[in-house]
Amino acid sequence: MTTPREVPGPRVVIADDQELVRTGFRMILTARGIDVVGEAADGAEAVDVARRLRPDVVLLDIRMPVMDGLEAARRILADAPDCRVVMLTTFDLDHYVYTALALGASGFLLKDVTSEHLANSVRLVSAGDALLAPSITRRLVERFATTAPAPATPAVHRDLAQLTARELEVLTLMGGGLSNAELARTLTLSEATVKTHVARIFAKLSLRDRAQAVVVAYETGLVAPGANDG
Repeated sequence: MTTPREVPGPRVVIADDQELVRTGFRMILTARGIDVVGEAADGAEAVDVARRLRPDVVLLDIRMPVMDGLEAARRILADAPDCRVVMLTTFDLDHYVYTALALGASGFLLKDVTSEHLANSVRLVSAGDALLAPSITRRLVERFATTAPAPATPAVHRDLAQLTARELEVLTLMGGGLSNAELARTLTLSEATVKTHVARIFAKLSLRDRAQAVVVAYETGLVAPGANDG
């Protein structure tokens, strides 16, 4: 009897100017079956390594020499749109994180993340999900949407005319931080139908995940900063 083949873990590149951080993350991920295929000590090196190795996920420090993490993220995602970028930071609501999300990053991690959360986060992002809970993303956007500089090359289309009325409604509610289950209850739809609407919104607006959907909901005025405060 043949046994099913184990699904390989995501291929990861770690970019951080602190060797101790890179070594620690590599050990944690490798021990949990995740293949760390490369490392980089600055942003320019990260872009080069990602271009050569084509990883599934890049863990990218925001503050690095030669080229900062934001510019590196922009170049990596422009070159490999299917790659998932997670920003590393030492601050819970670093003001750079909003710009990173607008550029197409799938979320962020604090550098003191636990071992299990690090590994689980990499797997989550590689599967196409956003790393930030929608409610956390909403708070982040509300804080910085009106002050953060617009990225030089927006990663998403802002034209909402191609969305149906229902899709606009779903996107607006996503901007308020609702999960699929909450969307289903609010709209009296099945979760399967909600997932179909969400998938169509992502496809039409070239969105990677819910984090970008929340950003777009604010940037296009569907939701106003502070509008969802209880």
